[in-house]
Amino acid sequence: MNIKSVFFVVLICFLSACSRDNVVQIVENGASDFVIVYQEGASDSQIKSAEILQNYIQKISNAKLEVTNEKSEGSNKHMIYIGNITEENPDPQKISITEYDKNLVISGGSDQAIRYAVYQFLEQFLDCKWYAPGAETIPNSPSISVQLPINYSYTPEIKTRTVHSRLFYDNHDFADKLKVTHEAFPYYVPQGRVHTFHRFIPEEKFYKSNPEYFALRGNKRLPTQLCLTNDIVVDIVKDSVQAMFNRYPESSVISVSSNDNTQYCTCDSCSKIDEEEGSHAGTMIRFVNKIAAAFPDKTISTLAYQYTRKPCKTKPLDNVLITLCSIECDRSASIEDKCVDFANDLKGWHDLTDNIRIWDYTTQFTNFLAPFPNLHTLKPNIEFFKNNNAKWIFEQHSNNPSELFELRSYIMAKLLWNPDRDFDELLTEFTNGYYEEAGLFIKQYVDIIHSKIKEDKDFFLFLYGDPSQAFDSYLNPDLLTKYTSLFDQAESAVAEKNDVLKRVKIARIGIDYAVLEACRKNISEDFSLADSARVGTLLENFMSTCESANITAMNEMRFTVNDYYEGYLKALSVANKPNKAIGKTVALLTKPKKYANEDPQALTDGALGGSNFYSNWLGFEGNDLEAIIDLGAQKEISSMSTAFLQVTNHIVFFPTEVSYYASLDGKTFKLLGQVTNESPLVKKSKVNDIQYFDLNVKPLQTRYIKIRANSLKKAPYWHHGAGLPSWIFADEVIIN
Repeated sequence: MNIKSVFFVVLICFLSACSRDNVVQIVENGASDFVIVYQEGASDSQIKSAEILQNYIQKISNAKLEVTNEKSEGSNKHMIYIGNITEENPDPQKISITEYDKNLVISGGSDQAIRYAVYQFLEQFLDCKWYAPGAETIPNSPSISVQLPINYSYTPEIKTRTVHSRLFYDNHDFADKLKVTHEAFPYYVPQGRVHTFHRFIPEEKFYKSNPEYFALRGNKRLPTQLCLTNDIVVDIVKDSVQAMFNRYPESSVISVSSNDNTQYCTCDSCSKIDEEEGSHAGTMIRFVNKIAAAFPDKTISTLAYQYTRKPCKTKPLDNVLITLCSIECDRSASIEDKCVDFANDLKGWHDLTDNIRIWDYTTQFTNFLAPFPNLHTLKPNIEFFKNNNAKWIFEQHSNNPSELFELRSYIMAKLLWNPDRDFDELLTEFTNGYYEEAGLFIKQYVDIIHSKIKEDKDFFLFLYGDPSQAFDSYLNPDLLTKYTSLFDQAESAVAEKNDVLKRVKIARIGIDYAVLEACRKNISEDFSLADSARVGTLLENFMSTCESANITAMNEMRFTVNDYYEGYLKALSVANKPNKAIGKTVALLTKPKKYANEDPQALTDGALGGSNFYSNWLGFEGNDLEAIIDLGAQKEISSMSTAFLQVTNHIVFFPTEVSYYASLDGKTFKLLGQVTNESPLVKKSKVNDIQYFDLNVKPLQTRYIKIRANSLKKAPYWHHGAGLPSWIFADEVIIN
């Protein structure tokens, strides 16, 4: 053997020795001299964490390590120790993974942190990945080794991390893997989570006998909010809070917060305080401080939301939790870039208190399934919240399955745990892992749609918007065609993998929904209801995917997929009817407001409104609809129909009745008939609905048709918008 060969052999031996010295060899060729040890007196949760580690090591290598109490471990075995961090008063969220003398120590500052530490070890050191319940990537190897040195420690700055997703609420193990809470309101009294004034002092019990407990609006007391300077109101709320804590002694937090409206009290006493404080939060914080003072060992949460969001001057007590809500923000860019008022308010509250909870919003609540390109804002927003001392963040997603539901849930959870994670890295990690070969195409779709909204600097991406607002932007016809092609390629790439193909079909629901809505609005020759067979097939495929994935909710207003399907079939039917009014001139005798560009031709343009008032509906606030349609010449007619929208939580109600008139000269009109609302407004009315007001008459000759729809004018006293003007929204008029 020559000198070079000898040197080479020596070098290999040296490197091999170094390699062995610099690893912890947990399993080698299916065998292990390690034992998993939990501490004496370990809780059931700690033992379960040890068993989780045992289970995943066996999944990877087929080696089943013994799990034992520390008193009984053999002296000849190396240990993977599972237990508490051995330091005085550790942060309950702190996790630690260390090594000594080829033994591993996986520990945490609490039972929950120990569980997180086990999953962190499996993910970071053994390359396990969990994308969704039942969707994981686990390595398959007869040997498991971990490189030295190992000295990992992490304490998340965001202490309570919640993603409002049933993926976590229904699958607690998955929530633990991604280190988020199992429920939306941990620690809260179940009946006292948010918007609680009406729970403490219900209108049904107190309003008639004691209207002075409620908000003065104009010259009348209304049960919209409470009068916060009424001492009896303070006492009743204290009693109610005490009763709730007595009922749920394990709960440590209760919300004392406004009802979900802006109808605050304007009595002299309340107005004086708000003026002194420079904010309507003034009366709220003074009121909540009185409640909090009575419960020093509990946390009293309240909302900095809508009219109370601007910071006041009075400092909240230490046990008052300020929940700051970003509901009105433009989601096309980060909050710091496009929601300056909210950003300034957060900074202002940060100066007043260290006890801040963020209630953020991450989906389009009027259209859960619509493309909502805000993913690029998640990281900067969470970083901004963290930097302003928000220790508790609630990301209100849809809870129900929605557009790119699994991807969104994953990325939000990962960023809440570690806001420093790179967004594109997380996106790639998920799309490649969850969609496998199709991931390349789905990531391309995500990248393109987000690049397009970034280019459109004037676009306002609203939580209560509609895809129709984007048909000249990131959902224009050319882009819809491109997105559809990408999903076609994605499906083709995994055509032989049924489980993954199903995931891809669910992911494309957003684009299929956008295409259906584009066709309903007749945005181009390629996207219209004219080709009813093609649109019908797309609708059936959309419905089939929803059914197979148990997707039932279209929005937060209990408008279901079945409602959408039936409504769309009706729209197809309407679109295929002959219509003597289509394209005809409309003259309005009453004034519309804001929506459909206030264009009267929205009533006869052939584009049909959907479940949201942004979607081609002509709106009238506090007044009736009165319109005249000129058919252009004298024609025989026998039927008239007009569609109206109801969205009760937005003060949009059906008209009480619709009357149709006919005229030959456009001056003298004869009443043809009236159609009464078949579903008058009550507390339990369907929140989101469409009703067609149809009238059939004996055939007659006429040129002009007048439509009058009578509005309720104002919301009833029991509605959260009591006293405010109500809306009616009308769309396509069909005349035959």
